[in-house]
Amino acid sequence: MSASVKSYAAVDLGASSGRVMVGRVGPDSLELTEAHRFANRPVRVPEGLRWDILSLYGGVLDGLKAAGQVDSVGIDSWAVDYGLLDADGALLGNPVHYRDSRTEGVAQKVWATVPAPELYAATGLQYAPFNTLYQLVADRLTGAHRLLLIPDLLTYWLTGEQGTELTNASTTQLIDPRTRGWSYDIASRLGIDLGLFAPLRRPGDPAGLLRPEVLEETGLQGPVPVTAVGSHDTASAVAAVPASGERFAYICTGTWSLAGLELDAPVLTEESRAANFTNELGLDGTVRYLRNIMGLWLLQECVRAWGDPDLGELLPEAAKVPALRSVVDASDPVFLPPGRMPERIAEACRASGQPVPVSPAEVTRCILDSLALAHRKAVEEAQRLADHPVDVVHVVGGGTRNTLLCQLTADACGLPVVAGPTEAAALGNVLVQARAHGLVGDLAGGRELLTRTQPLTRYEPQGDTARWREAQSRLAGA
Repeated sequence: MSASVKSYAAVDLGASSGRVMVGRVGPDSLELTEAHRFANRPVRVPEGLRWDILSLYGGVLDGLKAAGQVDSVGIDSWAVDYGLLDADGALLGNPVHYRDSRTEGVAQKVWATVPAPELYAATGLQYAPFNTLYQLVADRLTGAHRLLLIPDLLTYWLTGEQGTELTNASTTQLIDPRTRGWSYDIASRLGIDLGLFAPLRRPGDPAGLLRPEVLEETGLQGPVPVTAVGSHDTASAVAAVPASGERFAYICTGTWSLAGLELDAPVLTEESRAANFTNELGLDGTVRYLRNIMGLWLLQECVRAWGDPDLGELLPEAAKVPALRSVVDASDPVFLPPGRMPERIAEACRASGQPVPVSPAEVTRCILDSLALAHRKAVEEAQRLADHPVDVVHVVGGGTRNTLLCQLTADACGLPVVAGPTEAAALGNVLVQARAHGLVGDLAGGRELLTRTQPLTRYEPQGDTARWREAQSRLAGA
């Protein structure tokens, strides 16, 4: 390997699997390979739904061992969830899963103290029942001395150093997106002790060195630094959107679809709150102005219910099903819990007076049409609310493999879709590490490198968008 090429391990944890990827970066090159992939299987215990955090940590260690010698390590994961440590730094219990039911009804109690419009004006965060703020109000924090968000918890176990990375902290509903610091007023009024959080870190900040015990277990030669990245996986994924200029929308696809814009300042209007857009923090002072959509979780749960059929056979069959025959609201909270997904989709279609999809191909087409419709609505409303027009939609993440979804999204939005890269979160993770070590320039420079080195596919819109408007009108609240 050339001395000018460096290797970075990107630990990228999703809601259903984790992976350790190795990015090799040079002045004009960026190559990503997979070192290790492992399952992320939550566990339901009598107390509720929990993350198997020790299994995840074991997967990270196995991945670092498989990665070989690297120049730095960075960790990103899903948002909002956390582990609690006692005064000695020991974990008090497995972190609670955001799909656990303990936050049911908590938002209404919070709003009795801080009304929802006031909470949004202060934090800019969309309503979701599992926001960290609601989890903290619901939790018994007896014995808790420190709270670490999931990537920060794993970083602590690797290095012994504690911190709170900013892009992920911005999903807690306790950060002011204007000052990019804690919202002390909101926390105080709700009785939340911000002293539970470790000091804030920014993407690119040093996060410690791998502990001797970790070096011994992984076979790596020290010192190996850990670098804070955009530790919310969406922050890393948006950093890897291969866009030029500012007139673009993005959709980060996977278990969730995160659809929106990259802005210089938050949009904190009441209209934005009513539309349930969120203002999360990104790299270099940017704001990720986006809406959470249920995403491919709908299809993942159906596939699980059907006994894991081959998607390579199912998707072509779905493409033959008449378009927009039946659609559902892909953001409806009714689809949030696991289980019975095909039946719940059928029930939603029946309740809205639409044909009920029966076969797996029909249900799959309903899901993909519904996701494309939700993408269209989010992109349209984001442009209007932020007064920020776009010319192209970039789709990144696992959904880029779903060519039918990409084409339907182009059709629904009436805009070209550029799909790729698939491993956007890992690539964004790697780019931040490379920037921190002087190999890559600013955000635009990293995106230009991605455009030159990563495979991208362009989809042109087909058909009239009027049929998508008609489909939207079928859904309640359209």
